[in-house]
Parts: sequence; structure tokens; C-alpha cells
Amino acid sequence: MPESKTILSVELGDRSYPIYIGSNLLDQEDILLPHIPGNSALIVSNETVAPLYLNKVKALLKSKRVETIILPDGEKFKNLEVLNTIFDALLSHRLDRNTTIIALGGGVVGDMAGFAAASYQRGVHLVQIPTTLLSQVDSSVGGKTGVNHALGKNMIGAFYQPRAVIADTSTLNTLDDRELSAGLAEVIKYGLIRHADFFEWIKINIDQLLAKHPETLLHAIKISCQTKAEIVAADEKESGQRALLNLGHTFGHAIETGMGYGEWLHGEAVGAGMCMAARMSSSLGWIQEAQVQDTINLMQQAKLPTMAPEAMTTEQFLELMSVDKKVLDGVLRLVLLKDIGQAVVTDNYTQKQLAEAIKASQPA
Repeated sequence: MPESKTILSVELGDRSYPIYIGSNLLDQEDILLPHIPGNSALIVSNETVAPLYLNKVKALLKSKRVETIILPDGEKFKNLEVLNTIFDALLSHRLDRNTTIIALGGGVVGDMAGFAAASYQRGVHLVQIPTTLLSQVDSSVGGKTGVNHALGKNMIGAFYQPRAVIADTSTLNTLDDRELSAGLAEVIKYGLIRHADFFEWIKINIDQLLAKHPETLLHAIKISCQTKAEIVAADEKESGQRALLNLGHTFGHAIETGMGYGEWLHGEAVGAGMCMAARMSSSLGWIQEAQVQDTINLMQQAKLPTMAPEAMTTEQFLELMSVDKKVLDGVLRLVLLKDIGQAVVTDNYTQKQLAEAIKASQPA
């Protein structure tokens, strides 16, 4: 019999919290309820997820006062205007400092609900219930919250840790193929930055992952969350090794901003971004061309883009990357590869080398 539930921990002293991973967790009252310390909760969800799972979560909280707000679905709605509707709900329902905000949805819902929790009355309780592969393996863990701005992705936000993350793998049964592939980009990332053996495991099991084989998905989510939990515990505020989690993200965020939020899914942009980072790593002499091709092949098998958008120029990339969060004192630090399973943060490159790497990833 497969393991029905795994419990990991993000070790942050008195702010440590569990990550529950397993099937049908939203049917188990004893998982969610202990993490709701007050008498009230606000469930933040969206138009896609709410019809599927909102009633299940509300049923777990029948002993509490529960309010809900349903957001429009999509990255283009991850902005201050929509964020303000969460504050409207909190204030109109007169929810106090002991309320818990429950994020029920994918990465957009999790980031916005988390930022609202960090900000409302200077901080209320937060529980993450991620319902996409990408949010289960990445965005729900680690406390990064925020919204997008027209000039840059995730440039407004806060580090704010939840009380718990509940990743019910059964919710992936309703996930469409494109969203599944987008999540696989973040799974592949963990192999590229830290675990060469996990990268090889993904190569062997990619077809089962795409077919949503339960035990295979459970293993991928467990290893991904375990890796992120270890990195976050060591570097919560991204002053050191946590930056490695941004492999492909600087290129990817430029794609998302340049194309218009929502045109490319986050995971699609990151997939292409990791291929761009691999090409640049090779051009600097750090990895072999065979390793670049290995990376590109796996992205293709995962049904992810491997090239930059045809509509974006090199100059546009450079301009958008210049306002990335990883710019310090005017210098952009990139996450590149020294090997499969070994990433580094570096500013040891020239602007010309960066421009050439971008051009090498543009369709002919």
C-alpha cells in the first residue's frame, strides 16, 4: 500500500510549521482544525477552485465562523487592486487579529492571501492549502508572498510564514495538462540545483508524472518540499543559498512581464528560463553542451517551452531583468549551473555574454 500521508517540517524555531502531503487530506478534520487558533477564518479562493473544494474546507471548520472571498482566476489579477478586495472582506466582516486566512488555490491565491495575512492588522494567522502541482512543490512553502506590478513580477510583497501547508494530492486530479506541466518545471528545478539523482529519477519517471500516477507524484512532491524546507530553514530571507531556488526565474519573470501576466504560465516561463540559464552556463564554459541538451530534452518531455518568446527582443529582456529583485547595488546576480545538481549565484559575467545567451535562446 502507498504511504497515505507524509509530514515534513520547515524548521524556523518558534515559527516552524508542518507540511502535510497526501491524498484526501481535505476529508480529515484533525489536520486543518488544530492550525486555526481563533474562532474565525477567511477562506480566499478563486473562481476555478472554489466550486471544487470550498465546501470541503468549510465542512472541516463547522465549529468556526467562516467567511469567504472568491477572486478572479489568473496571473493578470495578481495585483494591488484585487488584493484590496481581500482587505475589503476582512474589514467588512470585522475579522480581528486572531482570525486565520486560508489560501485555497494555486500560486496566485497563495501569494495574495499570504500578503494579505502579512499586512492585515500587521499580521494574522495563515494556512496554505495549495491545489496545483506548482503551488504544492514550491510557492506554498517558504513564506514568499506578494503581488505583481506592471514593471516587474513579485516586486511588492513580504516574507510571511504560514502555520501549516496542507498539500492534498487528490486535488491534482482536476488539474489540466498545461498546469501540470507548469508544476513540473519547479520539480525539475530541484533536480538541477541540488539533486542530480532526483533529476535522473524525473527523466525515468516523466511519463508517469504526466499521467498523474499517484505514488510517483507523491514522491516528486515530497522530495521537492523536503529540499525547499531545508533551504528555507537555512536561509529564510534569501540572503544566501535560498537564491538558488531562482534558477531560471530571472529570465522567466522577464518573459511573464514582457508578454503580459497570464500569457505564459509561471512554470512555462521558468522552464524556458532554465534552458536559457543552461545555455548561458555552457557559453561561460561551466557545463558541457550535453548537459544543456539533457536539460532541454527533459523540458520538452515535460511539455514545456525551451526557447524565449519570438515577440521579445534582447533589449526588452535586458531592460526587464534590470529591475529584478536579484539586482543588488546595480548588479544583476544570476543563478547558473556548474553541473546538473549544482547551481551557483553569480555576477561573474559581462553584459555582452548575457545578451549573447539571450540571443541564443531566441527562435531563428
